[in-house]
Amino acid sequence: MTGWTDACAEDAIAPEEAMRLDHAGRTYALYRNHEGAWFCTDGLCTHEDVHLAGGLVVENTIECPKHASIFDFATGEVETPPACDNLSTYEVRLVDGRIMVRL
Repeated sequence: MTGWTDACAEDAIAPEEAMRLDHAGRTYALYRNHEGAWFCTDGLCTHEDVHLAGGLVVENTIECPKHASIFDFATGEVETPPACDNLSTYEVRLVDGRIMVRL
């Protein structure tokens, strides 16, 4: 891990939304759940490399916009196929109104 990366302002994403984050040649996805908590995972579905940030966020899950695999973004675990592999998750913290991700 390279350390903490300044991802965005705290108000950049509404609850139950996602945002794409590209950093150092990789793609990640930031999520804000229904309670306002922040999470980060790999940004591409493990089934066919589709950007997850375009998917539907419901509570602590993201649905891939292409084939509807559902992942728990708090744990990275895949909940429904066709994806079989879990996502990696990354630590997130709030510092002075900014979302920081440990990448």
